[in-house]
Amino acid sequence: MLWFRAPEKVYMKRGCLPVALEELKNVMNKKRVFIVTDTFLYENGYTKVVTDKLDEMGIVHETFFNVAPDPTLACAKEGAKLIDAFKPDCIIAIGGGSAMDAAKIMWVLYEHPEVDFLDMAMRFMDIRKRVYTFPKMGEKAYFIAVPTSAGTGSEVTPFAVITDETTGQKYPLADYELLPKMAIVDANLMMNAPKGLTSASGADALVHAIEAYASMMATEFTDGLAIEAIKTIFEYLPRAYENGANDPEAREKMANAATMAGMAFANAFLGICHSMGHKLGAYHHLAHGVTVGLVLDEVMRFNSAEVPNKMGTFPQYDHPHTLRRYAEIAEALKGIPKPADVVFEEATEEVEEPVAEKIVEEVKTVEPEVKKAKKVEKKAKENVQEIKEEVELEKEKVKSQIVAAVDATEESSEEQQIQEYQESVTVQKKPSLWQRFKNSKLAKAVSYVFKIRIRIELPNALPEGRGENE
Repeated sequence: MLWFRAPEKVYMKRGCLPVALEELKNVMNKKRVFIVTDTFLYENGYTKVVTDKLDEMGIVHETFFNVAPDPTLACAKEGAKLIDAFKPDCIIAIGGGSAMDAAKIMWVLYEHPEVDFLDMAMRFMDIRKRVYTFPKMGEKAYFIAVPTSAGTGSEVTPFAVITDETTGQKYPLADYELLPKMAIVDANLMMNAPKGLTSASGADALVHAIEAYASMMATEFTDGLAIEAIKTIFEYLPRAYENGANDPEAREKMANAATMAGMAFANAFLGICHSMGHKLGAYHHLAHGVTVGLVLDEVMRFNSAEVPNKMGTFPQYDHPHTLRRYAEIAEALKGIPKPADVVFEEATEEVEEPVAEKIVEEVKTVEPEVKKAKKVEKKAKENVQEIKEEVELEKEKVKSQIVAAVDATEESSEEQQIQEYQESVTVQKKPSLWQRFKNSKLAKAVSYVFKIRIRIELPNALPEGRGENE
């Protein structure tokens, strides 16, 4: 036998929160409400819309806001003590997965303080065949879940994850008794979520839907929710991330997608991607959406094996078909507009073509090109070696020319230095006594007198018959 379980009531649409809360007075006649949230949401007024409505209806309320990002068992026990003292007939969890998970554990401890937590956390292979019987819930308090992030889907799931603060181990609790009685999905509470939270919670919702669709317990009831959630996330998560509160349509679409993914995996369940994600998150204190996103690619490769290492328990198929399911997801995404910086290669592949045959054909097509490339590479290496040898020869030749030029320069330099020295010596040598007399004024005067005497005395000494001009 199979099933489909969901909360009694799921309300959605922006602004639906105060309207849905009117049922507490008009339909259920509730008197006392205990609110569970975290410090950030409480201090930033996220609970005010609820408390204002409760005040308007005259319903007494109290708020516990000491929930940590990774709620611990000690935190749940602390809240359970306050709940037991307040005695509410309704519990409202406001927040992300941490606040809702902690509130679920507080709800159990309030309704059944006698239960052993380790018994509730006992592992099982099939939720239909578990040894431990979960206690009946909802007899003391009606449980309402109000998400403030588009990711966990905890508002419509029978799961709660709590951490043992003494060992650091995370315990995932699973039973349909933990399913909230009412879920109120109001995107107005998600408008101002930061980019980091938007991306991490969006990745978490996407992995919920993918694992639910590929699950061995998937049915036609869960397939429709999972596929629609995947398509919506691919189309609107980039817009919600980039535009935030400026794109209320994207915010609301993501809120609905996260809840649909939650309803899908609440009945088809999840896989090893979330098992590994919980371990990574607990050890490294990382956001859950980040850890499941990190391992998703490897998990999909592992799940796509045509001959799995082992088969699951009570599968809904007679042979492994996970690869085919992934291909169907890709086929469903073909019509989704793609962001400019994202390329979904899987969405353009032909689903009917066997993957193994396609790979073989691609290898055959590429092989000649690879051989050609290797030949070109070999020839290039040979050319490079030849060029290296030529370069070395040129280097030696140039080196010899440089050495010869240097030697010639040195010899020329020595001869020039000798010549310059000799010239300097010649210039600096003292003139002789005759040279000094020859250049003196006295020598000039003597020469002048000597010439005059020659002009006077010489004619008298000449023989007769010679005139003065001869």
